Amino acid sequence: MHAMQYEITLPADYDMGIVRDRVARKGHLLDDWPGLGLKAYLMRERGVHGSPVNAYAPFYLWNTAEGMNAFLWGGAFQGLADDFGRPAVRQWTGLALEEGGAAGSPAVVAVRRRERVPDGVVLSEVMAEAVAEAGRLAREDGALLAAAAVDAGSWELAHFSLWEHDTPKAEGDVFRVLHLSAPELGALPRGRQW
Repeated sequence: MHAMQYEITLPADYDMGIVRDRVARKGHLLDDWPGLGLKAYLMRERGVHGSPVNAYAPFYLWNTAEGMNAFLWGGAFQGLADDFGRPAVRQWTGLALEEGGAAGSPAVVAVRRRERVPDGVVLSEVMAEAVAEAGRLAREDGALLAAAAVDAGSWELAHFSLWEHDTPKAEGDVFRVLHLSAPELGALPRGRQW
């Protein structure tokens, strides 16, 4: 499993209806994308759920590198780059994915928390803790799923969860889910991924 996200920060007075309209028009285009486990079309609005910014920040869980590369280099990503400028694309290697009790329900919000892996730690212990955290989040009321991933280049952990209500029991940045494309969600490996 590969996790990926880009975040486009928009001006404080930006009409976020433009983002909603874009997703309403184009979100379905990835509903059957080969190699895509899940794409959550995410948005933050300044002043909502404590957000200091307006942002468009889709989050992906990929089954295959080929699917991810076809998206990035095959033209689909180019449209976004043409409209908003080319954002930095963060990528993490999957550590764990767990289904929650609300799996299959419509996703309302997502929570993403990034944290640095400290120097001088036992890496296997830190990664096991991240896996355990995914399991804990998935057991919370209203959780659809929870994932943990790591970027070993910058030594950053990413925790991602989807929720059926707007009061998630997770710490981090809260995003509104505008659309969910999940053509191969069932094929993503569950549990610890090593």
